[in-house]
Amino acid sequence: MKVTVPLQNGLLADKYGKYATGDQMKNGKPIISFPIDFSDVPISAKSLAITLTDPDSIPVCGFEWIHWTMANIPVSSTSLPENFSRSANSSIIQGKNSSASKLLNGIDPDLQVKYEGPNPPDITHDYVLKAYALDTTLDLQEGFWMNELLHKMDNHIIESASFVIPSRA
Repeated sequence: MKVTVPLQNGLLADKYGKYATGDQMKNGKPIISFPIDFSDVPISAKSLAITLTDPDSIPVCGFEWIHWTMANIPVSSTSLPENFSRSANSSIIQGKNSSASKLLNGIDPDLQVKYEGPNPPDITHDYVLKAYALDTTLDLQEGFWMNELLHKMDNHIIESASFVIPSRA
């Protein structure tokens, strides 16, 4: 299984991260998700799931920032188009990102679930997109936490793949 994202000069396109403009942002946060391509998905897979995290955020905020989680993506989806996070149908379930943390105050509830694009404050960060081929669909509700996704996927992962997405500060 493979998962890929188009890059420009080795970096995530600006419109999906910190340098997004206009309606690509909401309250200073990038909200337009980037396109994703899946290939060589196992025939036995029943659904796909993804996580997008920033391990380079650990020295900045003390933990790996969660930017996007999604489950129950149909295996017939060989690609997800730009802005899929905001336009996905209700059969695809999206989880909370780190902006939903109780440690943060005053974050717009609309920004706590779905895609929250990269916004590295210091240096170029390497964001990690992980895709999972599962032998089932998952019993999760919209707004799940990433740990719930990981527990529900336990013993159901047929194959996984990852793709590192550098995004400039």
